[in-house]
Amino acid sequence: MKKTLLFTALSSAIFLVGCGDNSQGQKQMPAQLVVAEQAQYSPHQHSQSYIGRIEAVEDTNITAQVTGYLQTRHFNEGQMVEKGQLLYSIEPSSFEAQLASAKATLAQANASLKKAELDFERGKNLLPKGSISQSEFDNLNAVLLGSQAQVEAAKAHIHLAEVNLSYTQIRAPFAGRIAQSKVSTGDLVSPQSGILTTLVSLDPVHTSFSISERERLQLGMDKVKGEGSAESIEVQVVLENGQPFEHIGKLDFLGNRIDLNTGTIAMRAEVDNPDYRLLPGQHIRVELREKQTQDVIVIPRRAVQTDLEGNFVMVVAQGNVAERRNVELGTQLEQGVIVKNGLKAEEQVITQGLQRIRNGVPVRFADTAVTE
Repeated sequence: MKKTLLFTALSSAIFLVGCGDNSQGQKQMPAQLVVAEQAQYSPHQHSQSYIGRIEAVEDTNITAQVTGYLQTRHFNEGQMVEKGQLLYSIEPSSFEAQLASAKATLAQANASLKKAELDFERGKNLLPKGSISQSEFDNLNAVLLGSQAQVEAAKAHIHLAEVNLSYTQIRAPFAGRIAQSKVSTGDLVSPQSGILTTLVSLDPVHTSFSISERERLQLGMDKVKGEGSAESIEVQVVLENGQPFEHIGKLDFLGNRIDLNTGTIAMRAEVDNPDYRLLPGQHIRVELREKQTQDVIVIPRRAVQTDLEGNFVMVVAQGNVAERRNVELGTQLEQGVIVKNGLKAEEQVITQGLQRIRNGVPVRFADTAVTE
């Protein structure tokens, strides 16, 4: 019994001595060398990136409106043309003859109308005297009305002949780039002969893309006016080589329904294109960003660590002690990564020496970079 009590006392003493040594070791643990940088505010425009395609604002097929032989082509294929510029000429002889015939018909109708008016005036004077009957006067009135109708019909034929004659000169409906001609001089063209060529406008152009319903709500596109609406967002086009296009666009169309198959809504922006660098069908990246910048907290990406709990950083707390902070990250910028929450500006974030520190470990700042 005495041996048992003695063994127990010795064991307790050894255990207490061990605990005391361990506790003293913790108190004497040297501060770890680290390099820290201050979290700072940086101006940032919140943006979202999408894949889009360039479309022409105006895109039309040039066709013949009358039947005739193609007389002349007045453009070089692939050139820029102005609005109203002459593109094709169709042989006008037959249409000029139709116009002349219509004018002659009008002259004849005017002559008949003149005679009918004179006969009517005579009859109107003779009717009270009883020189003609009421029936004869009614016939004169009918002839007058018929002559007036013939004049109007002749004028309509002249207008139709003038329109057909104008169709022998096919002009550009808007400014743009003309495509390859599908017909040659001497071909018989007609409304049934198909497309002669195509014309697309290049300044400005449209950029079409789609966004998800969640992104639409995040950007505030459900608002009509004010902050968060389409009016507060600008469009940056990024070319396939990664270079931003020099002209900023603006949203000009938002679809009126969500696509049931994709869960997205169609959107479109208009972008100035004075140098014609953007062409219809071209793939581009579209960045929607807020016009007004906001101050966000930015830290170096190397300061962020990840474990089962998520992303976190180590900061130098009061008393030069390392403290863990769970953070929510935002967009990666050139100067670092945005921290949405979990960190305050001007706090010291440890960027080097992270392998040797844990939560609550004392630290001291190094004058130079620390080797991990």
